[in-house]
Amino acid sequence: MKSEHVCSWIDQVHCGDARDMLLKLPKHTIDTVVTSPPYFRQRNYEHPNQLGNEISAATYVQNLVEVFDGMHQALKPTGSLWVVLGDKYENSRLLGLPWRFALAMIEAGWYLRSDVIWHKPNAMPSSVKNRPTTDHEYVFFFTRGRDYYYDADAIREPHVTFTENSRMKGGRNHFGKRGGTPEQGKNGGSNNLHDGRWDQFFHPKGRNKRTVWSIPLSKFRGAHFAVFPAKLVENCILATCPERGIVLDPFSGSGTTALVAKQLKRSFIAIDCNPDYCDMARQRLNI
Repeated sequence: MKSEHVCSWIDQVHCGDARDMLLKLPKHTIDTVVTSPPYFRQRNYEHPNQLGNEISAATYVQNLVEVFDGMHQALKPTGSLWVVLGDKYENSRLLGLPWRFALAMIEAGWYLRSDVIWHKPNAMPSSVKNRPTTDHEYVFFFTRGRDYYYDADAIREPHVTFTENSRMKGGRNHFGKRGGTPEQGKNGGSNNLHDGRWDQFFHPKGRNKRTVWSIPLSKFRGAHFAVFPAKLVENCILATCPERGIVLDPFSGSGTTALVAKQLKRSFIAIDCNPDYCDMARQRLNI
């Protein structure tokens, strides 16, 4: 049963500075955090203490790490953190902000469990002629320690090996044939495989989730900017938040994380410093 203090927080959109609000959250409340903080010098959120308008990239990264360090006490020991972060060009140089941030988080004591490439198949066209067009962002998966909640089965994806998309030499012709697998390599000596029992090596719910997620950008008609897609948020929540758990987004914007959490029957805590965005999120959530 959730305490009265916790209940005053959950399933609500709270307007305020994340750095202050996170310190007020009840201890060991949050199962997972899914968020996309303001990008460096990308947009003005019309708040005097907003992140993203720092004088330098180094200061921006430092401020981000301080924000996430502030949620340590609110996150359960088995909790996790997903951060979606884009990069920035300055004076014709790519700043490398996502990895600067990830390395700084490691130095601060977080466990980086995975880096995911969010491929955007509908990325905006670019007029640049002296470098490739960017159509991806990073999603970093952090935990507090080695032991954490993770449900791999909840986000499995279809097997490819025995489909028309397989690029394995011989393709599906190997399946079910005695001796139909290579005698050398990582599966060498496996009697099951060499007896054609490939089915025992493939999980019935699909293969383990890969680290490249091809998900189109989303739009919300109430916002003048693209919002990160519900499917991306869904992957994170299903993998790291148990049913009836609590999801936090300290930079909630238009409320996508909260909306997906609600649809998946999880509780949510949404925080944003901009009153207009908070109102927008409340309208989407019908609260």
